[in-house]
Amino acid sequence: MESREVTFHELSHEDLDAVLEIEALSFSTPWSKLAFVHEIQFEKSLFKVIKLGERIVGYGGFWYFFDEAHISNFAVHPDYRRRGLGKIFLAHLLEEAMVKGATKATLEVRRSNLAAQELYEGFGFRVVAVRKHYYVDENEDALIMWNSDVARTLAATTDQKTQPD
Repeated sequence: MESREVTFHELSHEDLDAVLEIEALSFSTPWSKLAFVHEIQFEKSLFKVIKLGERIVGYGGFWYFFDEAHISNFAVHPDYRRRGLGKIFLAHLLEEAMVKGATKATLEVRRSNLAAQELYEGFGFRVVAVRKHYYVDENEDALIMWNSDVARTLAATTDQKTQPD
């Protein structure tokens, strides 16, 4: 039987094969291995993986500048979606952003990615603008979403940080 223990750790070179697999399954224009290596090395980036038992089931990260966190990439393996892991992981990343000094957060999401939008809205993110044709692979717009008070959001969503379903 699979362990249900959820853990997090910073992205390492040893994690890249699992992360690249999830990236390819999640995005039509996946990031390259070099892009993830850059995130490991960039001093203003924090990337983490979420594990269920011993298996990496997702990853995500953000860049932090002053009081802002920009979530640059976030994905959960398709086989592990809709189990509450995205909520647990997003809460963890926002807590980590606050440790780095962020009071607000932003991200871009495909207009067609309704599941992700629902997740982000549940964490206080609101659409503030549209980047037309941002995703050139399919000529799709990106919605720019902002959360202007991460601490308040996390205080209001403590019930979302439970164990997965």
